Formats: sequence, structure tokens, C-alpha cells
Amino acid sequence: MEKQYRLKKNRAFQYVYRRGHSVACRDLVMLCAKGRELKVGFSVSKKVGNAVTRNKVKRRLRECFRPYLGDVKTGLYVIVARPSAAEATFQSLQRDIRYLLKKQAALKEGNRAE
Repeated sequence: MEKQYRLKKNRAFQYVYRRGHSVACRDLVMLCAKGRELKVGFSVSKKVGNAVTRNKVKRRLRECFRPYLGDVKTGLYVIVARPSAAEATFQSLQRDIRYLLKKQAALKEGNRAE
């Protein structure tokens, strides 16, 4: 996923946590707040595992979200990994991302993800 789409600053994460609306599934939680441009951040806590495991989960989540970059409405998104995400397969994370985007009504009309 390109760096222009990444949410980087702690202040931006805090804004989404404070103002965002959340939806959840078994392995992930997605928070969405209004914004002028599309920015996505990923939060993986130490409860998920050691640094290698956390980085693996973040890489998988970025790759799962990348196909939807053109189909997602503008806004600020934070995806929080639950500890069970460490054992989840790539395909199940893809399904979870698609489910959360649909549940959040974040997909634009007439997209290929439906």
C-alpha cells in the first residue's frame, strides 16, 4: 500500500479513536471517521505477539486492504487487530476486511467487491 494512503501521526489515530464509528468481527475492529482524503492506519498491540508476529499481521492487513483503495470512500480508517489475528490465515483476513468495509458502508457504489 502506498505511503500517501497511510495514517501515520499519533494525533490522527487519536482523532479516529475519539470521533470514529466502529464495527467489529472476530479478528479485527475497524474505526472510521470523516476526512477529506483516504488515509488508513493499522494498530497491532503487543497482545497479538512479539515484534515479528505483529509486523507479519500488519503486512498482511496492508496487503488485504490494498485492492480496495480505489473503491473505498474518503475518510480516516483505523484497523485494529485482535490477538486472534495472529493465527488467522490471509484469506480469512481478506474476508474480514471486505465484511467490515461493507458493514461500515465504506465502499463506493458499483464496485467489484460486492
